Amino acid sequence: MPVHRSGTTRTAMVTALLAVLALLLTLPGAASAADRPGKPPRGTARMGAGVAAHDGVGGVPAGPHATQTEGVDVSSHQGNVDWPALWTSGVRWAYVKATEGTYYKNPYFPQQYNGSYNTGMIRGAYHFATPDTAGGAAQADYFVDNGGGWSRDGMTLPGALDIEWNPYGPACYGKTQAGMVAWIRDFLARYRYRTGRDAVIYTATSWWKQCTGNHGGFASANPLWIARYDTTVGELPAGWIYHTMWQYTSSGPIVGDHNRFNGAYDRVQALANG
Repeated sequence: MPVHRSGTTRTAMVTALLAVLALLLTLPGAASAADRPGKPPRGTARMGAGVAAHDGVGGVPAGPHATQTEGVDVSSHQGNVDWPALWTSGVRWAYVKATEGTYYKNPYFPQQYNGSYNTGMIRGAYHFATPDTAGGAAQADYFVDNGGGWSRDGMTLPGALDIEWNPYGPACYGKTQAGMVAWIRDFLARYRYRTGRDAVIYTATSWWKQCTGNHGGFASANPLWIARYDTTVGELPAGWIYHTMWQYTSSGPIVGDHNRFNGAYDRVQALANG
């Protein structure tokens, strides 16, 4: 005989299913792009993704001087990278996305990180920060535990904190300016505790002004990697009187994101050596 469920039983089942769904959606990274109309799925963020949209794109700087050293940054968007071709083109250093939040690891990290090293490049790892999903210290631990560490081998750059526009929601991740400064401070302190090195900060001046109130308290310890797609570096965030690296385009040869180190090759080596 068929089993007939009462209205009360059906209601209880629906309530239970909705509770399970709500729980799943609270897990880090669980929400899909469909839950955030017009936004990409979590894990797909990459260094400089918001620069062109928010700051625009100007010209390309003139050819590098002898006191500048060409570099690239890559993520899963590049897949397996042709590192020998980049080396032949003059690239001598690289940063590879290792992690995002506490929920994502770049599946191409081994090929990209080890491939650049095997070609002879000095390389480092970067973490895309999502201050709305976990604390700064927790994200620093996740980064270090999944490729963002440092060793004094002369070939490893200190980890970089990619802190910029939120591709998944509000630009400042729902943080006040003071709250954002505190989050960054927690990340940097934990990274230094774990590795003995001060992390590089990658950011854009306009975002830094908007989301930290142009805080100037990190310049004495943390090298600046500035993002600006134009012929000059332009204004720097408060506190820094010079930049260490400059991401100047997202449409360079072989891979899009190209950078210049503000110094000759021996200065890249000096940063690696600490």
